Amino acid sequence: MNCGEPHDTDCSEVLSEVWLFLDQECDQARRAALQTHLDECHPCLEQFGLEEHLKALLARKCGGDLAPSDLKARIRATIVEIRTES
Repeated sequence: MNCGEPHDTDCSEVLSEVWLFLDQECDQARRAALQTHLDECHPCLEQFGLEEHLKALLARKCGGDLAPSDLKARIRATIVEIRTES
């Protein structure tokens, strides 16, 4: 998607990183760049709003599901193993 307006960050790039933005999984500089784009680009802001509502819906409907503790332990052990091998 591209709104046709000039931006420092391309619309398709912003929309591909919406979930990183919503989950606060990008660094502050990237978050600021994405926020600036969303502040000045109505089509992207509209799409962002849809994604934000979807995330909230998923949290409401699926938020009570917890991973089994044995799965968490296996994942942690695998992470430790990979880190020690590196």
